[in-house]
Amino acid sequence: MNTPDALDFHTLPSDDNVNAYAFCVDLDGRWFLQKGKMIAYYGEIDFHAIGHGPLDRLVAGSFHSPLHAADWVVAEGRGKMLLADRAFDVNSYDLADGNLTIRSGNLLAFEPSLSLKQSIIPGFLTLIGTGRFVAASNGEVHFVEPPVRVDPQALVGWADCPSPCHHYDHGYLRGVLGGLRALTGLGGASGEEHQFEFTGSGSVLIQSTEVLREEAATGAVPHQAGVPGGAGGGGSGTGGQPSRTGQQTPRMPGQLGDLQRRFGL
Repeated sequence: MNTPDALDFHTLPSDDNVNAYAFCVDLDGRWFLQKGKMIAYYGEIDFHAIGHGPLDRLVAGSFHSPLHAADWVVAEGRGKMLLADRAFDVNSYDLADGNLTIRSGNLLAFEPSLSLKQSIIPGFLTLIGTGRFVAASNGEVHFVEPPVRVDPQALVGWADCPSPCHHYDHGYLRGVLGGLRALTGLGGASGEEHQFEFTGSGSVLIQSTEVLREEAATGAVPHQAGVPGGAGGGGSGTGGQPSRTGQQTPRMPGQLGDLQRRFGL
């Protein structure tokens, strides 16, 4: 049986993919990094929380998304960082004096020469300027040009084009029951009635599947055996998950449920 060659500081690539599922950042300074996406590193690297520590000036110039500040850190120092996200495809992209809006969970890291802002579209972030960023996707990413309509679950982001609008097929909206479906997500539907519609110039990034990457609690301790603070602690429920006491809020249906989850209701 042939064993793969072991990697070390000298054999790891510099600012390039190790394979389809991991990217190596050759750090000599600072990078913004989403929590839970660094799997290993060589060298002397410190990690500073957003809003805490000696990097307030850097954060003030490059990070403008208070809703996501708790999910990000600044990596500072010299060395090589390996980035990955649950065996999803990982790639780097270069932005040249442009703007790109990306689903917040897909963005893993970016250079501080880019400025991160909160998109007007819930669940998305916008990068502005010149620099490199690293993102994950469920399958290979494809670039398509507007005008185009994209399934919401396949959408990764868009660059240098206006924000999309919602498009609903006429049959879906027809009549009173169609209106109720649009508001509540209840009722018979094929699942293909709703798209994001892009017009103008620019590029739209779509992944190779309609299956979104499963959301994970960023920076949380996994509740599984062998992880300090995980399984075996008190108050755990079914499957090693922590139990919650008190009355639970029922989940609202459809898109209203997504808004409920996003704002912590």
